[in-house]
Amino acid sequence: MATLVLVEGTSDANAVTALAARTVGDLTAMGVSVVAMGGATNAGPVVARITAGPERQRILGLCDEGETSYFARAFAMAGIPDGGLFICRADLEDELIRSIGPARVLDFVASQGELPGFRIMQRQPAQRDRPLDRQLHRFIGARSGRKKRYGRELIGWLDLENMPAPLAALMAAL
Repeated sequence: MATLVLVEGTSDANAVTALAARTVGDLTAMGVSVVAMGGATNAGPVVARITAGPERQRILGLCDEGETSYFARAFAMAGIPDGGLFICRADLEDELIRSIGPARVLDFVASQGELPGFRIMQRQPAQRDRPLDRQLHRFIGARSGRKKRYGRELIGWLDLENMPAPLAALMAAL
């Protein structure tokens, strides 16, 4: 039976695929597909379409805390056990920043040649008094394409012994 991992967007799909390569192996060879749905609000239609097909598939999900209701409702309507839903506190980027540590994420930003841009953003009035982890979170999502790239690349900086709980649970479920 094929397994589908539903995620909100491309950055999440990139991170899950990269983490799987480091932990459980080649998802394609395992019969696992990661599906970026283009937002949590698409969970209902995507799950309905998948479960309406003739092929039986195992469905798992990874979502942000604030988007849980969309996934939970879609899973419940399709009769999918809620044990297959893995929830990131705040969001995936927040989980990665917390697990890797803000200082190491700042080193990562520097390794990408983007430290000068980060320093400019830190000086903005809205950012000056925010903690480093919140500044990094904002920076990751501030430029088109950065979130997608960073989601994948930050996985390489993750100590697998300190993997965020929702990601560890998802990898174990695969």
